[in-house]
Amino acid sequence: MSGDQFFQVLLALLPSVVVFLTAFYLLRQFLGSRSRQQNVELLADAKREDRKHTLPLRLQAYERLILFLERISPGALVFRVHKANMTSRSLHAELLATVREEFEHNVTQQIYVSERAWEQVKMAKEETARIINIAAEGLPEGANGTALSQRVFETAGRLTHLPTQQAIGVLKEEVRRLF
Repeated sequence: MSGDQFFQVLLALLPSVVVFLTAFYLLRQFLGSRSRQQNVELLADAKREDRKHTLPLRLQAYERLILFLERISPGALVFRVHKANMTSRSLHAELLATVREEFEHNVTQQIYVSERAWEQVKMAKEETARIINIAAEGLPEGANGTALSQRVFETAGRLTHLPTQQAIGVLKEEVRRLF
């Protein structure tokens, strides 16, 4: 084959090679794009499936935390814990122990709520214990439980918002944003 014939064959093949390379490049781009789109769709499907399973768990966590906050609300707590013939000292200890036990029972719910919501729940627990401690200060040594109960109600009544109600508001707000 002479140089002239080789050049003619090369000229004849060149458009075919260009068309082939262009088609190859476009096909590769298309398939890559399609593959990325399928990956995005798979991730979206996985997120939807995950949400379908975790949403009920998250809602249950919010429910449990609201129940916890209602149970440690000073008024509800005193009504539930106070028994006849209790001393103020024994009622004080029992109120604090109940708040602590209720909190420990619900501590795992924090994985389903935001950091802000969990901080509000913890603050409500601490502030409720503080209300109880403030109410117990200054009571005479032999005071009965009724005296402490009355002081808890008075101390809580002086607040514009109970810490438990503030935390419940934050939890409700987050639940609304889930939908």
